Amino acid sequence: QVQLVESGGGLVQAGGSLSLSCAVSGSILRIDVMGWYRQAPGKQRELVATILRSGITNYADSAKGRFTISRDNAKNTLYLQMNSLKAEDTAVYYCKGSVTGWNFRVDDYWGQGTQVTVSS
Repeated sequence: QVQLVESGGGLVQAGGSLSLSCAVSGSILRIDVMGWYRQAPGKQRELVATILRSGITNYADSAKGRFTISRDNAKNTLYLQMNSLKAEDTAVYYCKGSVTGWNFRVDDYWGQGTQVTVSS
């Protein structure tokens, strides 16, 4: 069984910063692509950023220049540093990982989400 647990969400004023973490635990052989997604009320879940095991990153246009995704492969942990936050960044943020388990099967797993609220 694999679990992803996010932490670090909260309430922040516009222009402020927050840092999210996502710890992956369980029967893990390897974690390939990881990513952060978000879902605002009444909207579909959308991509924020992804990062390959090699460190290559990809960002949504809304996140470029403000957010930084990173990972620690030794700790099986994903991070998202968010700066210059705007009210429109308010959403539940989810992490996702493509995990190879001990049975060599590759599955995508999601965390339970963490709320980020930016007050204007």
